[in-house]
Amino acid sequence: MDHNQHRFSAFIKPIAFSIDIGIIISAIYIFPLKITNLYIFIVYSILFWLLIAFKIGFYNIQRSTKMIGVVRLVFSQMTFYALILYAFIGFFKQPNISRLSLAYYFLATFSLIFIFKLFTYLLLSKYRAVFKGNIRKVVVIGKNSKSNQLIKIFNNRLDLGYELSKQFNTRSDTFSLDKCFEYILENNIDKIYFAISELSNSQINKLVNFADNNLKEVKFIPDNKEVFSKKLKYEYYDYIPVLSLREVPLDDSVNKMIKRIFDIAFSLIIIVFVLSWLTPIIALLIKLESKGPVFFKQYRSGFTHSEFECFKFRSMAVNASSDSLQATKNDMRVTKVGKFIRKTSIDELPQFFNVLLGHMSVVGPRPHMISHTSLYSKKVDKFMVRHLVKPGITGLAQTSGFRGEIETDKDIINRVRFDIFYVENWSILMDIKIIIQTFVNAVQGEEKAY
Repeated sequence: MDHNQHRFSAFIKPIAFSIDIGIIISAIYIFPLKITNLYIFIVYSILFWLLIAFKIGFYNIQRSTKMIGVVRLVFSQMTFYALILYAFIGFFKQPNISRLSLAYYFLATFSLIFIFKLFTYLLLSKYRAVFKGNIRKVVVIGKNSKSNQLIKIFNNRLDLGYELSKQFNTRSDTFSLDKCFEYILENNIDKIYFAISELSNSQINKLVNFADNNLKEVKFIPDNKEVFSKKLKYEYYDYIPVLSLREVPLDDSVNKMIKRIFDIAFSLIIIVFVLSWLTPIIALLIKLESKGPVFFKQYRSGFTHSEFECFKFRSMAVNASSDSLQATKNDMRVTKVGKFIRKTSIDELPQFFNVLLGHMSVVGPRPHMISHTSLYSKKVDKFMVRHLVKPGITGLAQTSGFRGEIETDKDIINRVRFDIFYVENWSILMDIKIIIQTFVNAVQGEEKAY
């Protein structure tokens, strides 16, 4: 494939930007905004739209970007744009502007841009998968588990538009970087993927230099055992590049504030509209079946490993081992009412008071008993990373099939793996998705909900 055949890719972003600006300007004339100087408003809107888009990377959508990433970008862009719109009223002193019409204008632009963005994303994916257009020819240098998994993705995910031309086995007696370079040039290869662990430092430098000199894009395939497999944060101290091994989105004060506002709002809704009438009913059922308190309180490990008192509806008969022994299938300690509220996750609802008090979040790694934290921190590598954020009522690990009893080492290892992914990749949209999936799972019922 000649490079001329996919030169139109360079026009995708300008076209997308032009259509978005066209929507922003056209919608102004639909609604009676009563703006004193319409042209100032247009210039103001376009200028700040550009600044916001540049800041959040609104038009930097890659082939590997997931749909949830596209949705997140649209919501981020439009949230900031809404603030800019209403700031115009005070900044330019527009007392006669219709707030309601401005709201309609915003909703119209939001809807149209959202639909266009998703339509473009899906259209390009189908174009690559069905019509084999917008294809990039690639080679993979190195043959190990990670490079083989990548090749499998290229072959299965046709919507990504990557066509594997050749894989070079670096351990072969006939392997030569010079022969790779010849092949890449002769076959007009667009991208080079190579496994870091398969090449020496001198070979990596040689490959990077070749790519730079021939305008080829080069990508690294990390080895799980190497530091490169981590999510690295790249920053400059003057002119010195520095890498950090982990970036936690919730360390950012704005993200932390957004999550806290969401937690307070969501917990208040549940407390006022659900727990206010459900608590007396559950309390009566618990008291009728067994002696003991309605609520079960237990110290668990929280944010930065601090201890807090976690609330639940009591689902077991009062026993001496509740702080050390996890519930198991057909556990004789679980009451009949307890079995129902555990199956439906109703027993966890009092934890919304923990959320309101700031001990927990609606979504986050599930808090463990103090004794279990002590055990797993010594037994499972990177277990303590999950304490870099507040624990949650539900979490990514729970919606991914790793809730309830830990029967094997694999259960806790996978739970920690999902928890760390959540810590490193948090977004408010991820929280909403997890909450929805938790509700679906509760309605459908889960195998390990006992």
